[in-house]
Amino acid sequence: MTINNKNINNVFYIFVTAHLIFWTLIPSITNHNLPLDTIEALAWGSNLDWGFNKHPPMSAFFPEVFYQIFGSQDWVYYLLSQIFVIISFYYVFKFSNEIFNNKLLGLISVLLIEAIYFYNFTTPEFNVNVCQLPFWSLTVYYSWKIYNSKEIKFLDCFLVGLFAAFGFLSKYLFIYLLVSIDLLFIYLIFFKKERKFDFKYLITIEVFLVVLVPHFIWLYNNEFVTIHYGLQRTGLEGSIILDHFKHPLIFLGKQIGILIPFLFLVWLLIKKIKSKFISNQ
Repeated sequence: MTINNKNINNVFYIFVTAHLIFWTLIPSITNHNLPLDTIEALAWGSNLDWGFNKHPPMSAFFPEVFYQIFGSQDWVYYLLSQIFVIISFYYVFKFSNEIFNNKLLGLISVLLIEAIYFYNFTTPEFNVNVCQLPFWSLTVYYSWKIYNSKEIKFLDCFLVGLFAAFGFLSKYLFIYLLVSIDLLFIYLIFFKKERKFDFKYLITIEVFLVVLVPHFIWLYNNEFVTIHYGLQRTGLEGSIILDHFKHPLIFLGKQIGILIPFLFLVWLLIKKIKSKFISNQ
């Protein structure tokens, strides 16, 4: 079969469809109950607010929407998780294709992501981690469009601000991505001088803050309960200096273990590319 863009698109859509069916069907058959985080999200969703004692509101909003449409059937919430995952896959595919101008590399990017633990085994449990996945991809993709376009479009800036806010309202740690993107733009504009500053960039900040205003008001009225919960979970209260070295090392070891399948596929890919390059010389 000749590899062309149409064939690659077909392979991609077959892959994401298979992923969606497999990770919706298997937990629907094998699990007797919904995962605890999903049950918690449904409980929050029955009394929607701009925040909850543990997390911001977005992870409760979507399960409630699905509950109002489909009711309490368990498979629906496994499907919801996989919809979020394949949206993320789609924008990774789109983003990689535009960067490399090569759909095959875009497909490989998605297949490599599938080898990451957080995109397969943990995804049946709809929670804040799954909820933020598409907003990571969407925020990065539209930030890239702003940077790569000759003319900065209002819609792209608006969407970056909107998706960034949705990501932050899914999980506060989304802020790490936003800080990274901001620092990159500051470096490219003010230090490397690759782009001129445009006041349209400020649209992203304005939209981001406007969307977050109700949540900030809720936080203030509820004594910043989610912030206190996060600090308690991290163990910052009453911790000793040694913990700040021990726990990051433990975390690093766990992440390396989780990424082993991904790193193995990357190694195979690099080896294949090197052998092909050598054979062509």
